[in-house]
Amino acid sequence: QVQLVESGGGLVHPGGSLRLSCAASGTLFSFNFMAWYRQAPGKQRELVARITTGGFTNYADSVKGRFTISRDNAKNTVYLEMNSLKPEDTAVYYCNAYRASPPYDVWGQGTQVTVSS
Repeated sequence: QVQLVESGGGLVHPGGSLRLSCAASGTLFSFNFMAWYRQAPGKQRELVARITTGGFTNYADSVKGRFTISRDNAKNTVYLEMNSLKPEDTAVYYCNAYRASPPYDVWGQGTQVTVSS
């Protein structure tokens, strides 16, 4: 029912920045939190950042201080600002909408982020 559409991925040099967007087809208040995950080749999916309906945020240690998750409730959109990018940040990034009760779990299609010289 709810769809997530991602944009903003691409190729960037080390030290550069990207801003990912995740547009939802419904209100963000339908979910407990919105999150960004990533999966690098040969590795498991990793939680990168999470934001609750109350605006509280959590970050993976590997991105803390470099990435910022935010939301625009009027636009039903979640953002991930990525600064000081490193080659190890290269991965497919996925947007996720989650609700515990009643259960609901929706994923975006993924967008490729490549950090390379």
